[in-house]
Parts: sequence; structure tokens; C-alpha cells
Amino acid sequence: MNYGKYKFEQAKKEKEAKKKQKVLEVKEIRVTPNIEEHDFSFKAKNARKFLEDGNKVKITVRFRGREVNNSKAGEAVLEKFIEALEEVSVVEKKPKLEGRNMFTILAKKNA
Repeated sequence: MNYGKYKFEQAKKEKEAKKKQKVLEVKEIRVTPNIEEHDFSFKAKNARKFLEDGNKVKITVRFRGREVNNSKAGEAVLEKFIEALEEVSVVEKKPKLEGRNMFTILAKKNA
């Protein structure tokens, strides 16, 4: 077998393997610590849809101005999201404060 034919076969195998793999995306949902109930339910519904499609969801609470002093409110919002999506998701990264943002990452539950 010549080298050119070998290279062609290898490229063909790689292309076939690439077709079968699924690219995992991380979808981000941004909220504020004082989110209203309707907005919360709308964002939770979108997050549920993203999770059911097989994507990961990053929920970010953005603090503006002095809101960062009351980071407990942001943590409560994230816990509420985790609770609302617990039947379809599992927490991959616990809520964490980085600068003016607090975030958590949820992944689809393997069931």
C-alpha cells in the first residue's frame, strides 16, 4: 500500500469520527439580584430548554453599584434557580463570587 492511499484512509476515518461527536455548548443566562417573579420564570424556562437540548447552563448574577455588598441576595437567586431546575439538572459548579459577578454552572442530569 502506498503512502498517499494510507493518508487518504486516515483523513477519511478522522472525518467520519468528527461527524459523530457532539459539540457541547455553555449557554449563559444573566440576571440581577432583584429579579421579578415573571422574569425569573421566563429565564428558568429558557434554561430548562437549554438543558434538555444537551447544553450546559451558566447562570450569572451581575451586581451593579452597591449591590455587591449584599451578595446574599444574589446567592439566594442562584439557589432558587438550582431548586427550580433540580429535576433536569445537576450542579457542576457551586455558586461563586468573582468580582462583580456571581455564577453557577448546571449540567444535564444523567438519568
